[in-house]
Formats: sequence, C-alpha cells, structure tokens
Amino acid sequence: MTTVRSLLFVAWLYLSMAIFALLLSPVLLFGSVASMGVIKGWARFVLFGLRVLCGVRVEVRGLEHRPEGPALIAGKHQGMLDVIAPFTFLSNPCFVMKKELMVLPFFGWFAARTNMIAVDRSAHAAALKGMVRQARERRDEGRQVLIFPEGTRTAPGAAPDYKPGIAALYRDLDTACVPMATNAGQHWPAHGFRRTPGTVVYEFLPPIPPGLKRAEFMARLETELEAASTALLD
Repeated sequence: MTTVRSLLFVAWLYLSMAIFALLLSPVLLFGSVASMGVIKGWARFVLFGLRVLCGVRVEVRGLEHRPEGPALIAGKHQGMLDVIAPFTFLSNPCFVMKKELMVLPFFGWFAARTNMIAVDRSAHAAALKGMVRQARERRDEGRQVLIFPEGTRTAPGAAPDYKPGIAALYRDLDTACVPMATNAGQHWPAHGFRRTPGTVVYEFLPPIPPGLKRAEFMARLETELEAASTALLD
C-alpha cells in the first residue's frame, strides 16, 4: 500500500509542477512578490498531497527562534522536501542553490524571478564571492537566507561534511546564524520514490551569535545541528 500511495504522490508532485507552470507562468511578468506567492501556493499544494496520499505531516518546532526579518539560516538537508516545506513557514526565504537548478521548468523559472542565490560550484573562489555578494543583497531586502552547509542531501545519521560556504556567509554578513534541524529523510528520502508515513519535523534552534572565530562557529554549528537532527529520528 505504501508503494502505491508513494507512486500516486510522485504523480501529484510532477503533475502539480506542470500545471502550475502552464497556468501560472504569466505571473512571472508581475514581479518577485507575485512569483513568491505562486511558489508558496505550490508548496502548500505539495504538502497537502503528501499528507493525504502518503500520511506524511510536517510540523515546525522552535517557533520562538524562527526569524521573521533578515536572517541567516543553516539547515540540515536530507531530501527534496527541504527545498519545498520552508516556503510554507518562512515569510520571505531565499535559498542558496546550485546554478544548474535554475534552468528547470517551473521551479527554476520562479527561483530566478524571486532572486534565489545561484552558485556555480565549479567556479570555486569566484562562486564563493558571488554567493556572499548576493546574500548581502538579499539580507538587505529583509529576506531569510537559507543555506544547507553540507551542500548536498545526506541520509539521516550519515557522517556530516560541512563546506566553507556557511562560514563565509556567517563572517561577511556579521549576523547570527539560526540552525534548522530536520528528520525529513526518514519520510522523504534523498533517493527512491517511497514516502514513509509519519511526521517530518523542522526545528529552529537558538541562534548562534555573530562574531565567533571560524573554527568555533563551525564546530558549534555542526555539533548542535547534528545532535538536534539525530534526536528527531524515530
């Protein structure tokens, strides 16, 4: 039964992208605010299908730590849901994402229109400078910059590998960093189509204050984010 429900949801997910693209792409002409509204509507539509078809609910904890204005958020990344669900509980999120995703139909179009931060990882130092510059601009617009420190999806419980991008943003933005833990990979894994019934939790942790040395910041972020994400596992 789980297999059948999962297949139905996969159809729901990709058909929704096609339908939203066909019907709502004209919204791209009306600016970033309207385009963000479309993304948020699509994200809610996806989560509705995930709940009804697969029995997977999304819960947000640590709301007292959730930023409303400009902020830097470091999220644990375990699957595709991590780039969908935050649109339903952050006011104006801006993801740091791979440049190649910007060419995807629907998602890439709207990501570009809403000024997500596209990073060409093959450019190395230049990519890092460009990411920091864009993040500063998005912060000054009052947005929540969300980066996945590992740079890619990892299975729940896998050994972490944090990349230097988060340290560069923390230093140059000179702002607190809010870790965001999750167990999403247990119910929507990075690979395969099966969705396991249960509750996906996104938990905002207390902010790490600005001004820490790089090594201290990275150690604290990894320790706190990994411990909280592990504690969410069933």
